[in-house]
Amino acid sequence: MEKVILLRYGEIHLKGANRGYFEHMLLNNIQHALKGFSCTVKKVAGRYEVSEYEERDEDELIDRLTKVFGLHSLSVASKFLTDYDAILDFCSNIKLTQKSFKVEVRRADKRFPTKSMDMMKICGEKVLENNTTIKVDVHNPEVVVKIDIREDGFTYVSFSNIMCCGGMPVGTAGKGLLLLSGGIDSPVAGYYLAKRGMSVHALHFHSYPYTSLQAKEKVIRLAQQMGKYLSNFKLHILSFTKVQEEINRKCNRDYTVILMRRIMMRVAEKLSQKINANAIITGESLGQVASQTMESITVTNAAVSMPVFRPLIGFDKLETIAVANKIGTYDISIEPYEDCCTIFLPKKPVTRPELEKVLEEEKKLDIDALVEECLNSDEIIDI
Repeated sequence: MEKVILLRYGEIHLKGANRGYFEHMLLNNIQHALKGFSCTVKKVAGRYEVSEYEERDEDELIDRLTKVFGLHSLSVASKFLTDYDAILDFCSNIKLTQKSFKVEVRRADKRFPTKSMDMMKICGEKVLENNTTIKVDVHNPEVVVKIDIREDGFTYVSFSNIMCCGGMPVGTAGKGLLLLSGGIDSPVAGYYLAKRGMSVHALHFHSYPYTSLQAKEKVIRLAQQMGKYLSNFKLHILSFTKVQEEINRKCNRDYTVILMRRIMMRVAEKLSQKINANAIITGESLGQVASQTMESITVTNAAVSMPVFRPLIGFDKLETIAVANKIGTYDISIEPYEDCCTIFLPKKPVTRPELEKVLEEEKKLDIDALVEECLNSDEIIDI
């Protein structure tokens, strides 16, 4: 008998002729998540199996696996060669502490002579013999004894399902560049695009000495937390100081926010081309701040020719906070270190900018030179 971790995927089952590609990518991501641990990962009949691991590592392995996009659920299971007497013997030795239970049998191997419903009754009786104070509850049991008789000649017995992230394997839907601030929204935006299979890299603008080194370190820690869900995740940190100084010195201050956003987009587009990313990702939510009105978003988009994805566009703040708490970024995001977007802010920023007026303001700047100088400051951190 062997203890294993069974991994199940969900949405991949809907794929057709290219399903093997998604399964292969998911296997690679599982292996990446478990890098550094002594264990074996292999695909077995529509699922994956982690075996030959150290008992002391089990909790950490499970924690990492629940964060792998593409996995639907997992179970710690006992695995043994399929045999009628062996299954009954196992059930006779189950000791439960709960007050109610039920048995579920899945007979994928139709060569096994006893049908599923009959095995449920027989195995349930064996469990009751060794647990006299427990009762059967088929509708709302505290624990489910799951017996899975597989086609490969093995039987798996487990007692719980642990839910994973779901979604699609990272790397199956192209690459995107996330504008990562120190706030609550952008890490959640990156999480949602990665959940749909996008490989995400991040770009952060800092404005030292107007922003502190602690603000930069905060963003690095945000990226590290996001990295628990992403594979091959890189953070690009660029200096935005000169851009903000030039806008503040030469332009109408009411247009500061929209001018900054448009230059950020231009820089992001150039960097995307360099790293072969296909889209820019932001954490914007419609109407949340001055730069996120419909008019501001339209004018911001006009600065670039590549797609801009805004997965949180219809979220309210409480919805975003709930996800940030779930993925472990919220407590870092609310640390009181300002990012560059809070520097040089006007008292009354334009909320409904007109593109023609914005273009007139941009004529006061050498935008190409500013973008190039910003790109030359690129500091790359491999998360």
